[in-house]
Amino acid sequence: MMAVIIVSGTPGTGKTYLAKRLAKSLGFKYTDVKRVISKNKLKERYDRKRRTYVVDEKKLAKILEKMIRDSDENLVIESHMSHFVDPELVDLCIITKCELKTLEKRLKNKGYNKEKVRENLDCEIFDICLNEAKENGHKTKIVDTTKNINIAELKRIIR
Repeated sequence: MMAVIIVSGTPGTGKTYLAKRLAKSLGFKYTDVKRVISKNKLKERYDRKRRTYVVDEKKLAKILEKMIRDSDENLVIESHMSHFVDPELVDLCIITKCELKTLEKRLKNKGYNKEKVRENLDCEIFDICLNEAKENGHKTKIVDTTKNINIAELKRIIR
């Protein structure tokens, strides 16, 4: 089996930026889970209050697990739900975190409403993604993305 790194964390903490840079620097294939969700029609319904689609993380995990098993490439998989993948198939789970003021600014710049900003700040405060990843049995490393992280430092962190 090839190497698999998943990148998870609260929305707005820099998962996509970090995952794309990491994949490129390691020569791994980057997997955009948003495309996987669209391709496999995993959006179950639209939550008007939260202004987001609801995705069943168990169905998503099964599809990602099949994708991992079928792949002959090293993968970097990025999503705030990637930590639901079976840890037996994953070499490392990176959790992105950032300072709350930075996160709030990023979420507002993405157009998130007040309630959604608050919900995501609460997720960051309570380390929801980190705790779920640990509960699921993942080997985790935390990367602070408040400031841009250089690739050499990132490679040092993941070793």
